[in-house]
Amino acid sequence: MIKTLLFDFGDVFLTLDKSATQTHLKRFGITEFNKEMLIKNQAYEMGLIPTKDFISYYTEKFPQLSELDFIHAWNSILIDFPKHKLDFLKNLAADKQFQLILLSNTNDLHIQWVEENIAIYSEFKACFDAFYLSHEIELRKPNADVFKFILDNHSRKPEEILFIDDTKENTDAADKLGLKTWNLKAGNEDVVDLFNVNRFLI
Repeated sequence: MIKTLLFDFGDVFLTLDKSATQTHLKRFGITEFNKEMLIKNQAYEMGLIPTKDFISYYTEKFPQLSELDFIHAWNSILIDFPKHKLDFLKNLAADKQFQLILLSNTNDLHIQWVEENIAIYSEFKACFDAFYLSHEIELRKPNADVFKFILDNHSRKPEEILFIDDTKENTDAADKLGLKTWNLKAGNEDVVDLFNVNRFLI
């Protein structure tokens, strides 16, 4: 029996354009994130690098890139938050049938942008019983330790959690630990249809 709904944030609630950052960086001659850069990005996502140092890493590596240019490119992935998704979540919270938890791979720059540009963010956050951001808990998906953190912190058995995430790598990792999962296909599926497409909730 499902007792907890564990939600991702980006492309489940917050609309993303996942190619936007690299599209913007190409204007400065940065065609891809190499292995070193990907490691740095993941460390930043886990809160292991201060924002100032993270920005400096890129502006020093690519002198043609100003601090403002980098921040704009980095945050260009973030688009908007459709209100109907908030309405769905608020109804879910009011119903109190499930414990609601958010688990998001994100970083300080992205959350700063969300706080400044998404007016309904505080309402969204208030719907959850627990709200975990990777850069605050120093854990990230798809690593097994982040799911074990959720299970231990909330005294749940894996089969009591339904995990909703748009990234298959993340849902595959959760599957291996016994969590129920929905790999939501962003653009083709909507979180508001949760109860129509999930056999675990019927």
